[in-house]
Amino acid sequence: MRALLFVRHGTTDWNIEGRLQGQEDIALAAQGRRQVSALAPLVARFSPAFVVCSDLRRTYETSWLLGYPAPELDPRLREANLGEWTGLRGADLRATTRDQYHRWRAGCYTPPQAESWDALCGRVDAVLGELQDREGRTLIITHGGVIRAACSLLIGLVPEQIHPPAPASLTVISLGHRPRLAVFNLTVDGPLLEAPD
Repeated sequence: MRALLFVRHGTTDWNIEGRLQGQEDIALAAQGRRQVSALAPLVARFSPAFVVCSDLRRTYETSWLLGYPAPELDPRLREANLGEWTGLRGADLRATTRDQYHRWRAGCYTPPQAESWDALCGRVDAVLGELQDREGRTLIITHGGVIRAACSLLIGLVPEQIHPPAPASLTVISLGHRPRLAVFNLTVDGPLLEAPD
């Protein structure tokens, strides 16, 4: 079966604090390392032929803990640049800029000096175009925004229909005549869903 296996990196201290990371190069927290180690046997069952990941520390640490110490690094798989919202707490943004925050989650608003949803989708689409031509299964270790963009590009879901994937979660899109969402947001440690916005 040809498939794209997406793993979101494990939890970081900024995840625990509820801060938006964007492209900040944050390391995994101890909790994140435990989550990824628990996920590793499940990912191994898919026997990926290729492993590609974002070049940010939290993703290549995730790759190592999954058992893939030498992934192909691709900066196009980075999280969206969140501009002035980088480092801010989601709860604070929901309290002070609720409409903009929800429009951002729906792909309809770009924070100041940030990357737009369309720009994120453009670079993710370029990577997916290359990876879909590979035989077998490709493991892509990346970020929540990139996984949401992939679901939009390959399956046709709109951003407001896609819940942000949990840390250390697995999403699988099978390839063939038509891409199909086979698994979404599967975790082996912790809740599947974050608190509602």
